[in-house]
Amino acid sequence: MFTKVLIANRGEIACRVIRTARELGFRTVAVYSLADQHSPHVAMADEAVNIGGPAVGESYLDMDKILDACRKTRADAVHPGYGFLSENAEFADRCEQENITFIGPPAAAIKLMGSKRLSKIAMQKADVPCIPGYEGEAQDDDSLTNAARRIGFPLMIKASAGGGGRGMRLVFKDEELLAQLKTARSEATNAFGSGELILEKALMQPRHIEIQVFADQHGNAVYLGERDCSIQRRHQKVVEEAPSPFVDETLRQRMGQAAVNAALACDYVGAGTVEFLVDQEKNFYFLEMNTRLQVEHPVTELITGFDLVAWQLNVANGHPLPVLQEQIQITGHAMEVRLYAEDPANQFLPQTGQILSWQPALAEGIRIDDGIRSGQHVSPHYDPMLAKVISYGTDREEARRRLLRTVEDSSLFGVTTNQFFLASILKHPVFTQGQATTAFIEEQLQQDASLQPVSGSLLSHALAAIILYFQQHSDHQHFNWWSANRAPWPYELRLQDQVVEIALETSGDHEFSVRKQDEQLHLKIISIHDCELVFVENDIRRRVRFLCNRDNVFLNIQGQTYCYQDLTLEAAEAGDVTGDGKIKASMDGAIVDVLVTAGQSVSRGDTLVILEAMKMEHPLKADTNGKVASVMVSAGDQVRVRELLIEIDADD
Repeated sequence: MFTKVLIANRGEIACRVIRTARELGFRTVAVYSLADQHSPHVAMADEAVNIGGPAVGESYLDMDKILDACRKTRADAVHPGYGFLSENAEFADRCEQENITFIGPPAAAIKLMGSKRLSKIAMQKADVPCIPGYEGEAQDDDSLTNAARRIGFPLMIKASAGGGGRGMRLVFKDEELLAQLKTARSEATNAFGSGELILEKALMQPRHIEIQVFADQHGNAVYLGERDCSIQRRHQKVVEEAPSPFVDETLRQRMGQAAVNAALACDYVGAGTVEFLVDQEKNFYFLEMNTRLQVEHPVTELITGFDLVAWQLNVANGHPLPVLQEQIQITGHAMEVRLYAEDPANQFLPQTGQILSWQPALAEGIRIDDGIRSGQHVSPHYDPMLAKVISYGTDREEARRRLLRTVEDSSLFGVTTNQFFLASILKHPVFTQGQATTAFIEEQLQQDASLQPVSGSLLSHALAAIILYFQQHSDHQHFNWWSANRAPWPYELRLQDQVVEIALETSGDHEFSVRKQDEQLHLKIISIHDCELVFVENDIRRRVRFLCNRDNVFLNIQGQTYCYQDLTLEAAEAGDVTGDGKIKASMDGAIVDVLVTAGQSVSRGDTLVILEAMKMEHPLKADTNGKVASVMVSAGDQVRVRELLIEIDADD
């Protein structure tokens, strides 16, 4: 029996495992890359070992370094979390060879279920319903083309060794097939080291339903209800809920038994998930089996009352399952969304940068699984998921309301996230009615405001200006000091690519009038402290969260985050004042372009460098006439605030 667990992972899942392991009395060991040395999971564990550089191949995917960390700390068990080495049969084998308990299924089960082709063959033998398709050994274009024509279009091409949408293509007609086969094979080879493909009949607008299974070392296996993961983007799950609004008790039992049969067929041990596609007539078909704990496991925990990580640890230590199938009851409803550092308005491009503030809105029925903290840097080396927000309610609507409110009221400033996109899903009528399929985002949200660049409103402009006014004119942050000068204060603000000019007038009774061309807005400020602004507009009292960071103001208005940059002082100082020729970074960011070279003559106001920070491009201009003496940066460089970039020798 093991007593010390090394968690071979990072972020929220590492924190999640450490919490339960600690509650059960196990000692814990964290591993971390150089990029993660200040991450919460490192501080939470009893011990921590650095395993290399930021790249996953130098750290979290390096088996030798992880096993060496086990030896150094005398950890006698490894919990792999999900991702990284969690479904690597070789790693499970090597742990066994080193007498280290791998908290997961046997290597043979991982290997079998890691191949879509071989697992599908095994499921057919176990009488688990499978989608009609081709899973043969012949992988040449002629064999695959002939098989595709027998199956019929539309069909799915899938990487046998893959997941997460990589190596997966939907083909609607014969003439597209060869090009899509080539692309899928290349993508699969690059991602998984294997170009082996399978073909399946495409089910249009299905539900994606998965069954949580658990098996012990004594031949017992149970299922713990289903999760509906139909809302997906590029085959990546966005929202998960349990139970499914589409599944009735009869279908639940049929799918549950099929999932248990799948687990027993491969001598499974531990937590696993059998995924199915279900058509509108409630026919279900095996999709794949994930041989690990799932990202969305918290929703199952909330509706069953079981701690699945505790089950994993105890089963790995030889204990039998704590309950029989008939003792498992589903109570209430749970939902989960994944908060990502990504830009939905820019093709969901992953984002990096510093988390300036993270304030989740905790409330009744809310669970937050995260592995981040204010001040932490989001690295480009890892999955962009930052946190999971999970809700529980007595019924689906209560769980939905609680989750929507929490998503809207939580604030994360400094890095662009999908927060507004998640809120848009949760309040969409199709989702509210429980009718969403895997085609939901493509069919319902393509024109949604959450997928468009942030444009702001007169209210958001006004609030940003008022916050700046307070920061600049209050006496040591005391709210009761206000200038009685009624002269308008001009503000020039940048919001992404647009520059907004507004005029602000105030009086001694905390009232403001804001003008932008022909638009006008009146606001009364009730209080402003602890990064919360309370105001009255049209007799309605409201509050917003905000953060000031140098010349930037961040606002969260019902889940929509705005980042305003104050250009007012910059514009005011653009008169005849000559600078010292030392061009420095205005904030942390990346150099997009360098427009000059050493020896080049420049005039005051010429753009020298383009700096990208917080998803905005900032031109840095010459502050004097002269010649460029030296250029210290190149395109692609990461720079820190006030770092010297260019020096100019000024003309006499």
